[in-house]
Amino acid sequence: MKDKLAEKIQEKAVPIIRELGYDLADMELVKEGANWYLRFFIEHLDVEKTVDIDDCQKVSERLSDWLDETDPIPQAYFLEVSSPGIERPLKKEQDFIRFKGSMVEVSLFAPFQGKKTYVGSLGTLTANELFLVQDDRDLGIPRAMIASVRLYWDENGEG
Repeated sequence: MKDKLAEKIQEKAVPIIRELGYDLADMELVKEGANWYLRFFIEHLDVEKTVDIDDCQKVSERLSDWLDETDPIPQAYFLEVSSPGIERPLKKEQDFIRFKGSMVEVSLFAPFQGKKTYVGSLGTLTANELFLVQDDRDLGIPRAMIASVRLYWDENGEG
């Protein structure tokens, strides 16, 4: 039931978020301890802009008004709106298109060519493989082996 409710909320929230000039990067409705949390992770539609606290507040206020009006969640919960972060996970196909050419870290379920983690420039995503550019060569990693893909950032400003 939680998944269907989350899908319904997401479906209704996306147009509200887009109207304000943002895109929904991710959303979750989770129980942590005794409390429920409804979390929205937003990003600007303009990829050159970053999300700040004022953006989160604007979206939070609008979503809060809508949620108070429609009351889709039967239990008490905390609403949180934030940026997906500098090392955000890439989940949707749209994420892979948006961040093509960016540095990413790919974690695998099992070793592939002797390694479980790869860092490189995000290349093409196909039905069967994710391509990373490393040292000017393409490395095709089977999608079935991929546990997660995150934007990569290190303390030297790489990525």
